[in-house]
Amino acid sequence: MWRRLAGLVVLFAAATAALWLLSARLSAGQARRPLRFPSDLEELRELAEALRDYERQHRGAALTLFCAAYLYKQSFAIPGSSLLNVLAGALFGPWTGLVLCSALTSVGATFCYLLSGAFGKQFVVYYFPDKVALLQRKVEENRSCLFFFLLFLRLFPMTPNWFLNLSAPILNIPVSQFFLSVLIGLTPYNFICVQTGAILSQITSLDAIFSWDTLLKLLAMAVAALIPGTLIKKYSKKHLKLDEDKHAQLLNGKKSL
Repeated sequence: MWRRLAGLVVLFAAATAALWLLSARLSAGQARRPLRFPSDLEELRELAEALRDYERQHRGAALTLFCAAYLYKQSFAIPGSSLLNVLAGALFGPWTGLVLCSALTSVGATFCYLLSGAFGKQFVVYYFPDKVALLQRKVEENRSCLFFFLLFLRLFPMTPNWFLNLSAPILNIPVSQFFLSVLIGLTPYNFICVQTGAILSQITSLDAIFSWDTLLKLLAMAVAALIPGTLIKKYSKKHLKLDEDKHAQLLNGKKSL
């Protein structure tokens, strides 16, 4: 058990060093501020402004660095990918950003799945026994339509995405179904984040927020994001065994009083 933990720590340290070296090499003499992951919208806006000119002159380097940072966060279940989705919209535009983030989310989540399977199974079961047992029971109850159950979990999360990524190999979820469920199930969420970044990058004043163009974009974004969820919700009522209200609090780390 502890040997696996040591292996994971070594791998994490190596990935961190590789990402730092890559960012230092690609951004040397270019960025006006040190590159680091944004922790809020203000830092995100500053980072987007600093990277925008660099991205225009060195698109390949900016794309490589963005992909490496995104995969790093996804692979090691580090929070904050939503801010990177917004940054993608600001840097690469709404549609390129959406395709990029959807692909990176799927690949990064699959890396997390593989890392958990190789190093983390025992730790996940040890620290989250109740959640794993409950999720295992729901997966087995819906094994005949597993893919749609996984889509439901992504669109209407009974459990955080990071925990589902870590526990999936324990639940004997095939990696192919896992990958496709992330690719399809998180597209609406990625769409909202990327479109938000694209819109924010074009706003130069408070008046622009209330322009008809911006309001129509926000309305279209909300409608497009609701369609997949509505379809899966209707399907789940007929074919899936959920008991959402009974189990959602426990899977999200909350217990009813």
